[in-house]
Amino acid sequence: MNLKVRLAILNFLEFAVWGAYLTCMGNYLGTAGLGDNISWFYAIQGIVSIFMPTLMGIIADKYIQPQRLLGICHLLAGGFMLGCFYLGYSAGVGNELPNKGLFIALYTLSVAFYMPTLALSNTTAFTILKDNGYDTVKDFPPIRVLGTVGFIATMWFVNCATLDNGSFSFTLGQSAYKFQYTYMQFAVSGILSLVLFLYTFSLPSCKLVKKKAQSLAETLGLTAFKLFKTKRMALFFIFSALLGMCLQVTNGYAGPFITSFQGSADPAVATSFAANNATLLTSISQISEALCILMIPFFLRKVGIKGVMLMSMFAWVFRFGFFGVGNPAMPGVLLFILSCIVYGVAFDFFNVSGAMFVDQECNPSVKASAQGLFMLMTNGLGATIGTLAAGEIVNHFCSWQNGFLVGDWKACWFIFSAFALVVGVSFWLVFDAKKKEA
Repeated sequence: MNLKVRLAILNFLEFAVWGAYLTCMGNYLGTAGLGDNISWFYAIQGIVSIFMPTLMGIIADKYIQPQRLLGICHLLAGGFMLGCFYLGYSAGVGNELPNKGLFIALYTLSVAFYMPTLALSNTTAFTILKDNGYDTVKDFPPIRVLGTVGFIATMWFVNCATLDNGSFSFTLGQSAYKFQYTYMQFAVSGILSLVLFLYTFSLPSCKLVKKKAQSLAETLGLTAFKLFKTKRMALFFIFSALLGMCLQVTNGYAGPFITSFQGSADPAVATSFAANNATLLTSISQISEALCILMIPFFLRKVGIKGVMLMSMFAWVFRFGFFGVGNPAMPGVLLFILSCIVYGVAFDFFNVSGAMFVDQECNPSVKASAQGLFMLMTNGLGATIGTLAAGEIVNHFCSWQNGFLVGDWKACWFIFSAFALVVGVSFWLVFDAKKKEA
């Protein structure tokens, strides 16, 4: 099989594991008696991202070939995720978990071993491509796009797959037994992790490269923190954290929000396609994400790095705002669709252009550490703080009733939108994208 096809399959499986539960987990947690803790389940991903990728990166650099470590991590992540499935299965559909603490512990361990694989899969792909004479700049992007396809594929699968009394089927209609509402989403994720573990044995070896000795600070990427001595870079990283606070909000709450309309007194709303297929609807966000990556070079040439970052920040304003004014019935569902479309700009334009800004502005000796710092501020500290804050806001305005998270959702979305607006305006006023000559 063609080497690039094999790596594309690797990326497909890598993100399919995540797509099985990331955007629909909130609905299951509500029925399992953990609805008030949804924000913590997403914050855990940010917390483990602060240290686990670095730790596994050190191991992959010195002791275990990255493709082998990738497989080991997926074996452990998949095993713990199947443990979550078993606890849910034991409790039954629609019932509270009897051992919530064990469920949270298993989920935390699964995520702790999954999050490093995002970097390990990239390291594996880059190493194999270089070892076989390929150009990573040219050949990796099409491979990586298959990752987004895998994420979308499992979103669609858990949205439509139904298991009722041992009978498996696909439906777009109402059913409490859809995988997106039950513990079956964890089974899909766990099984795919084990498949990927086995698949790594078919990949070429990535030989360990002996590197020069580094200090502990260099190994852990701490040298990048000296960038905070420069006002412009300090502002950039601070705003990275502030924008990072938006990243996981809709992953955690868009599903429960859209699904809550099933409890509406209006039959047209309660039985609408969108209300009963929240995961399928929100997959438009991932499709938009894949397409928006291709638009970044054009907008960078037209409006520059600061303009692209501002477009991202104001896209978050619309992402949240459209949810606040829309509903699942026509024509309100069009606003939900617009929210999903602008997500591509909101997510990609800052993450990708921000990484490019760091690469352009930093000394080669700290580029790798600076990229790690950028990820720490956005997906680590920012996402963790933002998700927990969002959870407090949602729990204040909404509550779980009859399996649905209902309440004053408009207030929640408008608060999130107002926060993004303040961040965007502040960034526009205080950040200078051009480096001043000494």
